[in-house]
Amino acid sequence: MSLPFATSEQSTLGIEWELALVDRESGELVPAAHQVLAGIEAKFPEIHEDPAHPWVKKELLLNTVELVTGVCHTVSEATGQLTEAMNAVREVIDPMGLDVFSAGSHPFDVPATQLVTNAERYQKLIDRTQWWGRQMLIWGVHVHVGLDDVNKAMPVLNGLLNYFPHFQAISASSPFWEGEDTGYASQRALMFQQLPTAGLPFQFRTWEEYEAYVRDMMTTGVIDDVSEIRWDIRPAANLGTIEMRVCDGVSTAREIGAIAALTQCLVQDFSDRLEAGETLPTMPQWHVQENKWRAARYGLDAIIITDAAGNEELVTEHLAREVERLAPVASRLGCAQELQDIAWMMEFGAGYQRQHEVAAAAGGDLRAVVRYLVDQMRGGV
Repeated sequence: MSLPFATSEQSTLGIEWELALVDRESGELVPAAHQVLAGIEAKFPEIHEDPAHPWVKKELLLNTVELVTGVCHTVSEATGQLTEAMNAVREVIDPMGLDVFSAGSHPFDVPATQLVTNAERYQKLIDRTQWWGRQMLIWGVHVHVGLDDVNKAMPVLNGLLNYFPHFQAISASSPFWEGEDTGYASQRALMFQQLPTAGLPFQFRTWEEYEAYVRDMMTTGVIDDVSEIRWDIRPAANLGTIEMRVCDGVSTAREIGAIAALTQCLVQDFSDRLEAGETLPTMPQWHVQENKWRAARYGLDAIIITDAAGNEELVTEHLAREVERLAPVASRLGCAQELQDIAWMMEFGAGYQRQHEVAAAAGGDLRAVVRYLVDQMRGGV
């Protein structure tokens, strides 16, 4: 099977930001996506000027809308588009008594009560996956980065797997599930991988090996479309990008900018090294799998495996050095400040840490956590 890889300018960006719709008073989720999208289309037609690529879109659950950028050249351009789309959402939801937040999970609402968007692809997913599919009460951030050569796709994907725990740790924001403290920094990471073809990607050396995998998946009826491969990091052949899907939902455009800058810089760094004839280092699948679990469990306190030899280091220490190493790349790409915001995120504390602090201060009242998340997104702090 041939899977053409679209022409894309190296290191261009696209970002997707999933938002939960909640009642302003109770903090409970509200299945109002249809009304919100209709309101935006009526009030801000320019955001829906291209029906195939609106800036605000539906998602699996009716309690969710997704902000989507166009093709951007800089992180600041992308976060600017997200901010514009967020402002449009607010103008529609404020009179409805609704608010929005983004985190890996809702602290106390129950998955079984949530309504699914009436679209064939979503109904098919729920019909196939049943109980697990109905548990997908989770939100995330996806970052696309353009690649100018299909032969870079698999090496770049494999290289990004070495940084899986770094992205997981700084974004982890789903410690609570159905009102219980899970003991994990990211419940979302372990929940999402229960879907077929979700979770960690396989490591292929060439695009042709990946095409053979897709062919096998289609031949055996596992998927009907390549988009049903829901890996944490995956190639998007129709866009000519590599898509980073590791991160839990985060509350502010500043955090999104930092995550996008780190992704963009790593992909550009890998591209440069491949063009120089270098072979990018990889780790065995079992190391990658262990790193995912450690970051989901311990977040910023995770001690991760850093190479194929099995050396280990605290994730924050390794990440700080990588940010410093990538500084010249960030300067070239125009995202130097956003990359430095990774250090700010580590100092500020990941979402799971802040949620724990708020819950403790409120005597365990998780409604206070929702209010905090809403305030974070509204205030941008």
